[in-house]
Amino acid sequence: MSLYECVLIARQDVSAPQVESLADGFTRVVEENGGQVTKREHWGLRSLTFRIKKNRKGHYVLLNIDAPAAAIHEMERQMRLSEDILRHMVVRVEKLEEGPSPMLQSRPGRDDRGPRRDDRGPRRDDRGRDDRGSRDDRGSRDDRNRDGAARGGGGRASEAGMGGTA
Repeated sequence: MSLYECVLIARQDVSAPQVESLADGFTRVVEENGGQVTKREHWGLRSLTFRIKKNRKGHYVLLNIDAPAAAIHEMERQMRLSEDILRHMVVRVEKLEEGPSPMLQSRPGRDDRGPRRDDRGPRRDDRGRDDRGSRDDRGSRDDRNRDGAARGGGGRASEAGMGGTA
């Protein structure tokens, strides 16, 4: 027999006990055809990346299956016929994972992460000053000509020819 992982997504308006009874039905189909479901995880109601048949959320269920191909074909046929199943995916694997899947493993909390860095503007020091440097680092305003000569000579005095002595 071969090893498979099956993930199915049920409609959002189906209750959690109804999702469990759907999973029980698919487990029964596999067992009637000579296979067994070794692990079943209900991942809960999660948001979908895009709408599927006017649903924004779905109940996710993972089934780890050890069964012949005929049992998988019959289970997939039953899933296609069910109106409560939005999507399903069955993948053949070399070995089944033991323990909880990565979806159920605990995520690190906010306290485990480092301090947040605000990328929306310049960083500030302890006294609220930003890290752009002092005015001395950028040059003084005296270096710039008031009539725009520092920006390419487009000022009024240089255009009229009255700028200085010849």
